[in-house]
Amino acid sequence: MKAQVKEDWFRQDRLPHIFCVGCGNGTVINCVVDAVYDLELDIDKTVFISGIGCSSRAPGYMATDSLHTTHGRALAFATGVKLGRPEFDVIVFTGDGDLAAIGGNHFIHACRRNIDLTVVCMNNQIYGMTGGQGSPCTPIGKLSTTTPYGANETPFDLCELAVAAGANYVARWTSYHAKELRNAVIKGIETPGLSFIEVACQCPTSFGNKNKLRQPIDHVNFFRKNAIFLQKAKKMEEERKEIPAEAVIVGEYARRSRPVIGGRI
Repeated sequence: MKAQVKEDWFRQDRLPHIFCVGCGNGTVINCVVDAVYDLELDIDKTVFISGIGCSSRAPGYMATDSLHTTHGRALAFATGVKLGRPEFDVIVFTGDGDLAAIGGNHFIHACRRNIDLTVVCMNNQIYGMTGGQGSPCTPIGKLSTTTPYGANETPFDLCELAVAAGANYVARWTSYHAKELRNAVIKGIETPGLSFIEVACQCPTSFGNKNKLRQPIDHVNFFRKNAIFLQKAKKMEEERKEIPAEAVIVGEYARRSRPVIGGRI
């Protein structure tokens, strides 16, 4: 079934949503829906899958078959769906804690196998739903309930990890870059193999409150002011210029054609 209007992709009976006021997840969900609508995907042949977390509640609002699975295991379930029904478009919603912590090994191996999935990671740099603990992506010096004096561990660069592990398409944008994000999701769905789109997004409740970004617009403006395009960052490195510690490097990290498992029929 083809959607007649964008609203067809949402389960109207599940609205209004449960996300906090100002949460960046809504922007990400809307960009993904814009992409699947513009691509005219078949609602009856599209599956949304997630693990556990704020971002992982997203499939519950989609008017498609969906799976809300166990913590960190979204990619394992998604792999099963894709291998069982390769004609389906399988899209995964996940967060930085779900994907990079308990789900880290699944993430690496899904990229290595290059499963034909589109993975959208809402990276709010914290465990937003379960108490505001530090995640593998919490920046050095930032506060959380488990890092009250500031995080002192180097965070994962999820895009670099996905590139090194073998994903065919890798990109990072922010909740400020809505148009670029929508276009990246389109490219990700169109590219055979594992497509990974990371979205730096705001969590005013758990992250912003502790890190002087209490208003959602404060964090969105932070992304606007601190985003550096990947090409510029590479040039700065070549010229041995220091990249600011709070820079968010955005752009397309990889688009290639390694062998694919579970390709579309």
